[in-house]
Amino acid sequence: LGGDPSFTEVLNRVKQTALEAYGHQDIPFEKLVEQLQPERALWQNPLFQVMFAVQQEEILKPSFNLPNLEVGWYEGAEAEMTVRFDLELHLWPVGEEIKGLCAYNRDLFEAETISRMVSHYQNLLSAAVESPEQLIAKLPIMTEAELQQIFVEWNNTKIDYPLEKCIHQLFETQVRKTPDAVAVIFEDRKLTYSQLNSKANQLAHYLQQLGVKADTRVGICVERSVEMVVGLLAILKAGGAYVPLDPSYPSERLAYMVSDANVSVLLTQESLTTLLPEHQAQILCLDSSENLWSDYSTTNLSSEVKPSNLGYVIYTSGSTGKPKGVAMSQGALVNLLQWQQEEAVVGQGAKTLQFAPISFDVSFQEIFSTWCNGGILVLVSAELRRDPKALLGFLTENQVERLFLPFVALQQLAAVAYESQNLPPLREVVTAGEQLQVTPDIVELMNRLPNCKLQNQYGPSESHVVSSYTLQGNVANWPTLPPIGRPITNAQLYILNRDLQPLPIGIPGELYIGGVCLAGGYLNRPQFTAEKFITNPFDPSKTTKLYKTGDLARYLHDGNIEFLGRIDNQVKIRGFRIETGEIETTLSKHNSVKETVVVATEDSLGHKRLVAYLVLETKTTAISNLELSETEQIKQLKQYLTEQLPEYMIPTGFVLLSQLPLTPSGKIDRKALPAPDLSSVSTEFVAPQTATEKVLAEIWTEVLGIEQVGIHDNFFDLGGHSLLATQVLSRIRQAFDRELVLQRLFDSPTIAEIAQRLEVLSQVAQDQNTLISETEEEYEEGSL
Repeated sequence: LGGDPSFTEVLNRVKQTALEAYGHQDIPFEKLVEQLQPERALWQNPLFQVMFAVQQEEILKPSFNLPNLEVGWYEGAEAEMTVRFDLELHLWPVGEEIKGLCAYNRDLFEAETISRMVSHYQNLLSAAVESPEQLIAKLPIMTEAELQQIFVEWNNTKIDYPLEKCIHQLFETQVRKTPDAVAVIFEDRKLTYSQLNSKANQLAHYLQQLGVKADTRVGICVERSVEMVVGLLAILKAGGAYVPLDPSYPSERLAYMVSDANVSVLLTQESLTTLLPEHQAQILCLDSSENLWSDYSTTNLSSEVKPSNLGYVIYTSGSTGKPKGVAMSQGALVNLLQWQQEEAVVGQGAKTLQFAPISFDVSFQEIFSTWCNGGILVLVSAELRRDPKALLGFLTENQVERLFLPFVALQQLAAVAYESQNLPPLREVVTAGEQLQVTPDIVELMNRLPNCKLQNQYGPSESHVVSSYTLQGNVANWPTLPPIGRPITNAQLYILNRDLQPLPIGIPGELYIGGVCLAGGYLNRPQFTAEKFITNPFDPSKTTKLYKTGDLARYLHDGNIEFLGRIDNQVKIRGFRIETGEIETTLSKHNSVKETVVVATEDSLGHKRLVAYLVLETKTTAISNLELSETEQIKQLKQYLTEQLPEYMIPTGFVLLSQLPLTPSGKIDRKALPAPDLSSVSTEFVAPQTATEKVLAEIWTEVLGIEQVGIHDNFFDLGGHSLLATQVLSRIRQAFDRELVLQRLFDSPTIAEIAQRLEVLSQVAQDQNTLISETEEEYEEGSL
């Protein structure tokens, strides 16, 4: 089928291949197996699993007679027989017709699937007869009824929503309904809807005086605080679009984002001003400059902002080495909020946790879907957010009813839930960002939360949420890998082949998104926008777009969509979307790197890790080899990346090669890359000596999925990250009955340091017990 041939050309190719094969038809089957030596398995034929045969007569029909016995052929549907292959299709001529029989393995195929296959085969043959010179990729295989189902029935999502409203106006509507209800809580601070509205209005009036209007991009770089949400709301009220800047990002990355977005005003905090890169934007410190706008009006503003104007610009990883700014309109976000309101189980007064950093789009959903429904937004500190056990206690103490979490964070929370007798009164858990897995820990957690629904949402940054699938009822019946569901209101989903032809149920293809949910494109990137936001081929007016996701998916028979992975080199690790090309480009800029490829690998425990394979410059290597060991070279490269990229984009494995393996066509052969040797990033091995060190080493090897750990090896250099760190702390708690905070492992990331800390805690506990015992003895003597 190579070269995009027509049906006639394929027919000629098959004819030629068959004629050549007939010349060798006498070769015994056993001889072929002996010569080819295929991998053998009991459950399948060694050479092929699908057979297609055209016969001159019906060879499967019995053609023998027995005395006093009439032998006939049963022609009913779904007759049972023993099959030699996974799938067989036999055809034979009967007069002017061609009849056929399809035999299949029932362990692999449903009868409904085979029925569709046969129907598609008939449609394909009919189309080929009508247009034999048509490219075979363009020949239709689906019936009109199937096309109607996929294009119309399953995408019939049109529902009215506030076409003239912007985000801040939805919030102001809620303020009028519940002015005295609590809107946000952070530690010991609370603001009612009226107070939050007034504070945001004052700042918004001041921003307008500084020139902020529709489509003005305003940067916001703040730690978790009440000021953070006041700032977001104020930017929208002033008519601008907010550009979140994560203070943990390297200075160079922040500088690029500020410049690319042409940020004119930057909201921040006094403590962060020294971390910000050089820029031309006017700085407003939300925690120390409030006197500048405290006398401004608290009334709602008037602005010229329309639904077509920007709501925010959020930067995602880019394949060219620079992050891309996704420009999302107010109208798309209002549609999302309207749908979320209708979907929500919790309502007015219910508490929602604000978990995601504001540099991730789900934070918008957490914040504004809560406020537009009269709920209470509960902010959590960065320290509590990273510690699952502490977070679970926080949720219980604050009686939180709704959570938005990536799967990995939900799994970490579920893994420690068994230690807690009391759970928060959760009624709704929403997960997004990567494939949801219903693990045993999550099953146990949800069984303890019978009134809680779990919803799997899907959507890239270029559209935000576009589909959802709700898991309710008996947890035992939930699928291990739930589908991503059906499109939300006013969104359309299509699964297409490379020629943009629709694919039937069960056939994998690329997922495309259409509807009002789409972003306007990438800021200042017209070429990338044109590549990813294509003209909708199914719109006769050619005025709408489809977003090309790069995700592989397929329709299930009930209309839900199953996510199957990525088509390109984009990966999701711990909920973060990463273009490996951006890491490769950054590494290539280092003067010691000649070639590099970065891949995501999965260890025996299912942990995903980034691994960088490197070929160093020959001259540089010769010099370095005299001065630096391989371990030191890798540390230098890792330090270089730390200064350029966010923490979640730093590979945990580095492999130095003399050359990258190539395929026969000259492309990098990713499958031939060697497994990373984590010992190459560790220090000289020093075995654990004390009982404490030996127990810790056993915990680390189990959590990290490696064979040995030295007492001076850095946990994070060995592939550890914050989520695995929580597992280590949980096991330390069980093994030693000692509580360590997560920050301790970041500050002291070696077994030797942690062991020393545990021994100090044990000594302190022992001294306290001795003191208590002595005090009790003195008290008893005094009583006597």
